[in-house]
Amino acid sequence: MRSLFRSRAPEPQLSVEPVPTVFPKIAGADIAAVFAGRRVAGDFYDSVRVSPERVLFGLLDVAGRREDNRSILTAAQQTFRNHGADLFSRADINESDAMTELCLHINRTLLDVSSGIRSCPAFVACYHEKFGTLCYTNAGHTSGLLRDSSGIIELPSTGLPLGLFSHATCDAPTVGLSENAVLLLVSRGVVECEGSKDKSEDEFGLERVKRHLLAAAPGSAAVLCTSVLDEVGTFSAACALADDRTALAFVRTT
Repeated sequence: MRSLFRSRAPEPQLSVEPVPTVFPKIAGADIAAVFAGRRVAGDFYDSVRVSPERVLFGLLDVAGRREDNRSILTAAQQTFRNHGADLFSRADINESDAMTELCLHINRTLLDVSSGIRSCPAFVACYHEKFGTLCYTNAGHTSGLLRDSSGIIELPSTGLPLGLFSHATCDAPTVGLSENAVLLLVSRGVVECEGSKDKSEDEFGLERVKRHLLAAAPGSAAVLCTSVLDEVGTFSAACALADDRTALAFVRTT
């Protein structure tokens, strides 16, 4: 196992579709992601174990329609997995530096495969099982929402979206997760979803997501994701999807 984690990351080899995500088992935590209906745009999530004590996960939103950006999504996933395992494998790494370097690799992949600018807001994080810490970067993505016993705080953007500038970097802070803390990520298609004409012409918005998270009973990550998307569906009166709607939740259980 050690040799796998320390191997050099190979160059991405493109396939037709990204590999389906199978979330790893995490000691003392639960993680899941759910999307509504059929994917029509560029939402993409993934998670891999990158060392005996670290799990990497992320939610990305590649600009464009699904039929046009499959090769870009696949390349981004392979870079995420290969370079993530390479950068986060050692016990003595600086996680913030590793996260910054991983985002640079993903950024370069997006520019190379798309042969130009391809905006990709991204929230990428690495959870350390032993310490209960989360090192993350938010590259122009919708703010992450972190709920604990004191309430909810936003984890706002720490840099520009990926895929725009070749040497753009994002800060990568670290937060501690207490027992029963919940991190909820939602894609742009959730917060920008418009209400049905007979109910509201406003967008669903991040504030509604916050209120839902604050009121949500303790439970599994998958149940939380599904409940958020169900509320968005009710708000939109089940209108046809114009953009992907995705929710990803990470719950520290012990």
